[in-house]
Amino acid sequence: MNLVSGATGLSLARPQSDAEEAALIHGVAGGDEAAFSSLYDKYSSILFGLLLRILHSRGEAEDVLQEVFLQVWQQAHSFDASRGRAFTWLVTLARSRAIDRLRALDSRERAARRSAEGPPPQGEREEGADDAALRSERAEVVRGALAELPEEQRQVLLLAYLDGMSQSEIAAAKGQPLGTVKTRTRAGLKRLSELLRARLGEYAV
Repeated sequence: MNLVSGATGLSLARPQSDAEEAALIHGVAGGDEAAFSSLYDKYSSILFGLLLRILHSRGEAEDVLQEVFLQVWQQAHSFDASRGRAFTWLVTLARSRAIDRLRALDSRERAARRSAEGPPPQGEREEGADDAALRSERAEVVRGALAELPEEQRQVLLLAYLDGMSQSEIAAAKGQPLGTVKTRTRAGLKRLSELLRARLGEYAV
């Protein structure tokens, strides 16, 4: 069965409570196909929208969505409600799968380009390596700063800036008032800016 046959956009249906979400995941862990179907109906569209924003390809997003729900079916037992909402867990799985797919696509594209163009001059290779190291270092600093934010602020920033969700979509997905999402976004950005300035100095954005 094609799991993504009905995934066409973001679902704005009222989200379930944390307890109801967790109950569905636990049902899936026990092999309950009805719970799995319910979980898919509730969250496939919003996860598809998230994947589409990251991958910019409907075909790739559909493929990864199927991988995500297969992973949910196989690994639902690993969900720990004490560490966060079931929705957050699903988003984390989807984001991780999408990033893995992007890396695989990028690797294939770079390999094809190298094959077509031949090796670049030595100086260019060294400059590219330096740039990659700098980007990696800055990314590590940003991850460290994000880790210091309160959980709710961190989640809205990740959904907005990493996954490209609007504040209205975040509010719908998390079952929170739009004003709350806006407040947490502003507070999170302010604190993140302070943390990055402390770590990166005048070069922090």
